[in-house]
Amino acid sequence: MRVGLVGVGKMGTPIGLHILGAGHQLAVYDIRPGQLQAPSEAGAAIANSAREVAEQSDIVFTSLPGPEEILAVSRGSQGMLAGLAPGKAWFDLSTSSPTLARELHQEYLARGVQMLDAPVSGGPYGAESGKLSIWVGGDRATYENHLALLQTIGDEVSHVGEVGTASIAKLVHNCAGFVMYAGLAEVFSMGIKAGLEADVLWQTVRKGLNGRRPLFDCLARNFMPSQYDAADFTLAHAEKDCRLALELAAEQAVPMQLAKLAHREQTAAIEQGWSKRDARASMLLQLERAGIDPLAVTAERIAEIMAD
Repeated sequence: MRVGLVGVGKMGTPIGLHILGAGHQLAVYDIRPGQLQAPSEAGAAIANSAREVAEQSDIVFTSLPGPEEILAVSRGSQGMLAGLAPGKAWFDLSTSSPTLARELHQEYLARGVQMLDAPVSGGPYGAESGKLSIWVGGDRATYENHLALLQTIGDEVSHVGEVGTASIAKLVHNCAGFVMYAGLAEVFSMGIKAGLEADVLWQTVRKGLNGRRPLFDCLARNFMPSQYDAADFTLAHAEKDCRLALELAAEQAVPMQLAKLAHREQTAAIEQGWSKRDARASMLLQLERAGIDPLAVTAERIAEIMAD
């Protein structure tokens, strides 16, 4: 298959090498000439523009920093739209805006080209090892027609829904991680300043419940099915623990912005009369603020997801 790749940085370069290794033809373009050496030495054809890549390819991948760069290579006389003929496809592997993905999809569809947002998760190591998750939003038939090619660059490939949905999932995934890192920085600074060695603290807490399970698996028991009344750990107990942690932090003069916010959520939930409900009942407050009804994912669907 004739494949094009625009953007051969830390992610794009190993992705391109996997494509070549699978026996496909590859044309590449990057605004930084120095980035082209590795794919060129591996047998890729070097193009002078995104348009040239599109003209030489049946399917084009982009792996770019964000919306600004995507727009720069997608429109204009030297952009991909000018070079992609009807029947071809574009998969954007970048982390970008779902709104932009929908806009570009409409522009390309008018030319007979399918545009799909397909952000990846796994970082440079995942790109090099082929251990990438790829979430795809867009035309299902186009996805299925190119699934084998997608599986040459990622080991977990899934279709999420219509264009834009994969980008939504990626932003949820990444932002959750950023919030978690900020929270971990808070509580670790508290524990270290209170007297624990960093390595001992890490070694200890990673053996607890939260350290033993994947981050998003914690949503299966309460949040997804909206089951908060048979409490594993009551909200009252959680508020007490959070309050004690904040008292310890105050003694050590450690600021705890996120923990204070979490404690305010717990207090507000207790004021709703939920003290005996599960500790995660405070999550209902955010759903209410967002105008979302309590979730009702069935036990069968949860089991299906957890078994995947």
